[in-house]
Amino acid sequence: MATTQLGHLLREWRAARGLSQLDLAMRAGFSARHVSFIETGRTQPSRQALLVLAETLDVPLRERNKLLEAGGYAHVYKQTPLAAEAMRHVRGVLEFILQRHEPYGAMVLDTYSNLLMANGPAATLMSGLVDPSLMAVAPTAAPPNVLRLVFHPLGAQRFIVNRHEVLPQLLARAEREMGELTGDENAVALLAELRGYVALACGNSGAATRTTPRALNAADLLLPVHFRINGIDLRLFSTIMTLGTPQDVTLQELRIETFFPADAESEAALKMLTVMPSGGGAM
Repeated sequence: MATTQLGHLLREWRAARGLSQLDLAMRAGFSARHVSFIETGRTQPSRQALLVLAETLDVPLRERNKLLEAGGYAHVYKQTPLAAEAMRHVRGVLEFILQRHEPYGAMVLDTYSNLLMANGPAATLMSGLVDPSLMAVAPTAAPPNVLRLVFHPLGAQRFIVNRHEVLPQLLARAEREMGELTGDENAVALLAELRGYVALACGNSGAATRTTPRALNAADLLLPVHFRINGIDLRLFSTIMTLGTPQDVTLQELRIETFFPADAESEAALKMLTVMPSGGGAM
């Protein structure tokens, strides 16, 4: 019997997690026969069964809705815009985090790395690294994309000394995160665009060629981004935070990226390069 759309999606997620049908069945509390029948379309699972399988496979909420839709069920997880009134408290928490991270930069990103909020130091540093033409966004347009601001030939990569290491690493991370968005044309287009920029910046042939980042060894505790701006060297590393146990697609996909100087010299350089107004705000 031909595999259904639901069965195809479930099989893809199981393969992505490196699980056999038996592994998935044992973890979800089902029989391997039942999992096999779902994947081949021989049985119609209940909504609860799909939710249990999705939880077992750690499927993102956006993709869980797609599984439910493929199974003939309505979406369970809402996607509330960050600007909505219902998100007022969340925005307040995010602004608190951004403010408390000063004098260092911090940003709030969505699943595509679109810039939703930033504190003063992050906005100031970004404006000094990126050509103004990339930052010119109409009030009603989509927010600027941080990956594009970094990878574009007129973006921050112009000032990255170790771009041959950093860009492939950032691209690999983007491919891991957005590669799980099945059938998402925006993610596919953005990743193709980024690969083209990496090919240009790193001298690879073929705009669509995937790059392989250098394997890290035990001595590589961090891979700081080394900027050189007007003769000033600045090394930064970042951490990424997410919100715990969200039940909304928007909240699950939020990323709070915070930046730190990698050494004392970079901390002094950062103070020279940034004017640090207080407060975070939407971009």
